[in-house]
Amino acid sequence: METAKPAEVGAAADRLETAVARLMERCAALHEENRLLQEQLRQLRAERAAVKERTEQARHRVEGMISRLRTMEHHE
Repeated sequence: METAKPAEVGAAADRLETAVARLMERCAALHEENRLLQEQLRQLRAERAAVKERTEQARHRVEGMISRLRTMEHHE
């Protein structure tokens, strides 16, 4: 069984160090992307809640108008 030469060990260590550095960079990028997506999700949920509330208010106004029209119709 041959033993690895110091130059081969050094080259392998350099490759491993480079691979680990790339993985760390990718991890940091994914962490930032996740943070941005979580913020976007929070904003979209808030927007959806606001739209839902406005829709509900509009529905109540329309129902009120219909009720008043029916009342006017019955009084004629």
